[in-house]
Amino acid sequence: MMNDSSLKLENQLCFALYSASKAIIHAYKPLLEPLNLTYTQYITLLALWEHHPLSMKALGDLLNLDSGTLTPLLKRLEEKELLHRSRSSDDERQVDVDLTEKGLALKSQAVQIPQQLQHSLSLSLDDATALYQLLKQVIDPAEAEPSKKKE
Repeated sequence: MMNDSSLKLENQLCFALYSASKAIIHAYKPLLEPLNLTYTQYITLLALWEHHPLSMKALGDLLNLDSGTLTPLLKRLEEKELLHRSRSSDDERQVDVDLTEKGLALKSQAVQIPQQLQHSLSLSLDDATALYQLLKQVIDPAEAEPSKKKE
């Protein structure tokens, strides 16, 4: 029997990234509970706080979410009165997403979350920055692949 350490689960980059992603999302949970948000709702609001209004397609592209995932997510945020969806006046096939006053106001309550997360992870600012830069090196080329580009 051949002993090949390259096939050990603990040596797989994909598994380390997967586990780290789960750990980060888990660390967000107690920070987002007071805002009554899930992690996916939070990143949706982050995108809208930065770029509102957005078409549903642009929002999906920004978040790397397909419409089957994005539609129910937006519906839940709309039920919480944090955003509203409407048909574009330029193209009725396009759905535009914008924040409500309540959604805009929530930003002031969320502003401390990134710093709280960094503190809860016990990462120095330098380590967090280095980790981010390494992850971008993995993410950027993967997004640039022709098979990954969305038309």
